[in-house]
Amino acid sequence: MAVTVRQALMQAGLAPLDAQVLLAHVLRRNRAWLVAHGDEALGNDDAAAFFGLARRRRNGEPVAYLVGRREFWGLTLHVNPAVLVPRPETETLVALALEWLPADRPVRVLDLGTGSGAIALAIARERPNAQVVAVDASTGALAVARANVAALGLRNVSVLASDWFAAVEGTFDLIASNPPYIRAGDPHLAGDDVRFEPIAALVSGADGFRDLRTIVAQAPARLAPQGALLVEHGHDQAESVRALFEAAGFADVTARRDLAGIHRVAAGRKRP
Repeated sequence: MAVTVRQALMQAGLAPLDAQVLLAHVLRRNRAWLVAHGDEALGNDDAAAFFGLARRRRNGEPVAYLVGRREFWGLTLHVNPAVLVPRPETETLVALALEWLPADRPVRVLDLGTGSGAIALAIARERPNAQVVAVDASTGALAVARANVAALGLRNVSVLASDWFAAVEGTFDLIASNPPYIRAGDPHLAGDDVRFEPIAALVSGADGFRDLRTIVAQAPARLAPQGALLVEHGHDQAESVRALFEAAGFADVTARRDLAGIHRVAAGRKRP
C-alpha cells in the first residue's frame, strides 16, 4: 500500500523540519506544497529515496550534505563533505565585516579558509565595489567555492589555492577568517553532524589555537593602513584571542556576540 506525504513524514523518525526538508528535496517541491498535499500518495521510488535519506539523517549525517545545499546570508550555497556546513554563527562575522567596510569606494577583502565560499560570497554581494579573494588549501573546498561563485554570478570574487597567506599577494582593507579552532580530542568532534565534516577544517592542534596564532601574527603584514582583521573563534576562546590580537599590535580590538549571546568574533585594526 502506498504511503502518503503525511504518513511518510510521521514515519521518518526525524525532527519535523528535517523530514520536511528531505521529502521536499526528493519530490522537488517546497515545504508549503507538502502541507497542502498531505494525503497525496508517494511513488515507490520517491518513498524509497526519502526513507533512505531519513535513515542517513538518523545516523547523524547533516541535512545540508543530504540535499547538497545550505542557506547562508540569504544565499543558497552548494555544499558537500569537502567543506564545513555554513552556520548562523558565522553570519556574525559577516555582519561585523560589513559594518567595517565602506560601501562607497573600492576595497580589497581576503577570506582565509573559505570552504564553501560563504563569507566571501556574502561580502561580495553586499559590497559590489569590493574585490574579494577567497583562499583555501583544500582542493575539494576550492572546487565547491568555485562552483558557488559561478552559480551566483558574482564577478568580484576570485578563488585562490593557498595555505593561509602563502600564495597571497598584495595588501587588503579587511581580512576575514573562520579557521579551525577546535582542540584535538575535543568530545564535540564525536557529535552528530560534526563527525561527518572535514576534520582539517575543524581541528587546530592540541589546544585549538595553532591556526589562529598563525593568522593573527601574519595578518598585519598583509593589511593596508587601518586595515581590519576579523576572526571567528570558539565559545570559550574570546579572552585568549584578544590577547593574540594585542600581542600582534592591533588597535581597537573588539568582540562581537552571536545570536546566542556568546562571544564569537574578534576584530582589530592595524595600527597606523
